[in-house]
Amino acid sequence: MTRLLYVLGRRTAGHPWRTLAVWLGVAVTAFVVSGASGGTTQDDFNIDRAPAQAGVEQLREHFPESAAAGSSARVVVHDRSGAEVSDSAIADLTTRLADLDHATSVSPPRWSADLDTALLTVVFDVPVTDPDLTGGAGVEALETAVADADLSGDLQVELGGELPNTTLSPIEGTGEIVGVVVALVLMSLVLGTVVAAGLPLLVALAGLGVSGAGVALLAGLTSVSTTAPTVAIMVGLGVGIDYALLLVNRVQEHLRADGVPVPEAAGRATATAGRSVVFASSIVLVSLMGLPLAGLPIYSSFGFATGITVLAVAAAALTLVPALCGLVGRRLLPRRERQGLPPRRRRPERGPLSARWATLVGRKPLPWALAATLLLLTVAAPTLTMRTWPTDVSNNPTGSTTRQAHDLIDAEFGPGANGPLTVVVDRAAAGDAGVAAAVTQLRNIDGIAEVSEPLVSPGGEVAVISAEPAFGPSDERTPDLVAQLRTELDSVEVTGNTALLSDITVLLSERVWLVVGFVVLLSVLLLAAMFRSVVVPLKAALLNLLSIGAAYGVVTAVFQWGWGTGLLGLDHAMPVSSWLPVLMFAILFGLSMDYEVFLLSRIREDWLASGDARGSVVRGLAGTGRVISTAAAVMVAVFLGFATEPNLVVQQLGLGMAVAVFLDATVVRMVLVPASMAMLGHRSWWLPRWLDRLLPSIEAEALERPWERGPRTEAVAEGAYL
Repeated sequence: MTRLLYVLGRRTAGHPWRTLAVWLGVAVTAFVVSGASGGTTQDDFNIDRAPAQAGVEQLREHFPESAAAGSSARVVVHDRSGAEVSDSAIADLTTRLADLDHATSVSPPRWSADLDTALLTVVFDVPVTDPDLTGGAGVEALETAVADADLSGDLQVELGGELPNTTLSPIEGTGEIVGVVVALVLMSLVLGTVVAAGLPLLVALAGLGVSGAGVALLAGLTSVSTTAPTVAIMVGLGVGIDYALLLVNRVQEHLRADGVPVPEAAGRATATAGRSVVFASSIVLVSLMGLPLAGLPIYSSFGFATGITVLAVAAAALTLVPALCGLVGRRLLPRRERQGLPPRRRRPERGPLSARWATLVGRKPLPWALAATLLLLTVAAPTLTMRTWPTDVSNNPTGSTTRQAHDLIDAEFGPGANGPLTVVVDRAAAGDAGVAAAVTQLRNIDGIAEVSEPLVSPGGEVAVISAEPAFGPSDERTPDLVAQLRTELDSVEVTGNTALLSDITVLLSERVWLVVGFVVLLSVLLLAAMFRSVVVPLKAALLNLLSIGAAYGVVTAVFQWGWGTGLLGLDHAMPVSSWLPVLMFAILFGLSMDYEVFLLSRIREDWLASGDARGSVVRGLAGTGRVISTAAAVMVAVFLGFATEPNLVVQQLGLGMAVAVFLDATVVRMVLVPASMAMLGHRSWWLPRWLDRLLPSIEAEALERPWERGPRTEAVAEGAYL
């Protein structure tokens, strides 16, 4: 691999225009194919393993025109002055809503006690994923019907329910732009020139462009969640910049230390740093492939979409970075270095700060390790109180129509009206007496505030009862109430959106350990093969778990405890999204391993060359400390930009990942890694002989220097590689 990467870097840097032409051809082909065969993103709400799915299937079979077979929306009409809403206004609005495409029925208005609020439910014969409703088309049609209705007076009309609630909040992008600008400034300070700093950003954007076409192709083959592209962009932008930054920094090192031409420096950088990029991206992909084990379709789309993006940005880094370096030449270096001038300020030769820091930690490693571990455990402590719930409209921005509709329903009809439970009774098995008994039982259960009269299907097979809890859907009592109904009621299925969300919470809590075990095991095996050690991979996995646990703790404290909701534009505390723990773990474990690979590759190279266990740690940290810190700062800036988005999952994910990367690059890489390796010494590289024989042998790769192989290597490098 090392020789191949060396030839790739040298050749692409020597023929940059040819490389750019190939990339342009790949991009054009990808977009043409995706335009012809690609699809659009849509959420798959069918979850076979969820108990609520059985009730959904019954409703689809026996109530083909119900919301379970298609979708629904709610229209809330409220008089701000407190006066009664006129029947004529509601009648006109009902007529216009019934004329909407795919609308099969509009319910009679449900009036509040003081008659100043009316609630209408529109049922459609197609799901929310239908092309006629996606992309905001369904909501726009509802808004047009409302605007055309005769609603004179001080009437407020808001939209809620399934269709409006699943319309994805648009990505604003302001925070992301600020994050990218901050990243550019940081890279300029570290690399010393704007030209060199701009290369990682250009390369990452090129990779993201091609990956966008890949995700569209994926959407043409399977269901891809509407949030998956945003998550893929978040991860791809961060790792793409990091991979390219690592390569550009190594090119600069070879230009300074070796005094070789730019193509040769690019070849050497690709052979060394490029090898780290290959292994780092492989571990990220391994982590992402653990997401389908969560058992929900949405996680498969997250994993595959983000995996496509990581592959694209890694390929861009390995080919476009050397090509662009060859194109800009020695302008990669600051002007004073190109002109052979001394630095403006001469400082005493004390060595890099990271080397001095590693030496300091290495003198008394145990106290440093204990202090850092205690810090991470303290930050992670709130995780023990984490409570999850998939989604809740009450967490939407206060100015959104869905949030306004939610608050009006809560105030006028009770919090349970925002999340009613649908009880489907098997009438053929229970009979009318069983249906009546179910209604009586529901009315006597604590936590149920309102129970409707049963609605019998046209064929008489099932009866449907709507039961409204005394609390909102995201209340911590909801899962227990759903479980109680399923236990105490005979011949029934408890379903509806609230029951389905409760099932998702339970399913994810059961499957998270399977994902964790899979990701950790494969990552440890991959690191063991790369570094020929058992201790190093196990230590890396343990430290990653500590930093991820700390990130969970911060997210719990900020969102669930409400310690920082005001800073994020939120008006109340809320549960952590159920989608977050599994998704954040899979992504973060791979990203944290990136820095582990970057650092340990340098340490391993020095250890094999010198045999000095402690010295190799100091020199490895000295060689990578600045670039890892910069890469982490760039990723933190990017992730914090996404944390400003209104979408709650993206917001929580952005904050959690920013915190985890910050802690990983500071507490873990700068304290725990040097401290633990100083205590272990040469034992860090222990590997049993039987395992050494089983693992694929790539030991020689760490020491191979293709540019020192003589004429044969030169001939290969000059050959037609592309």
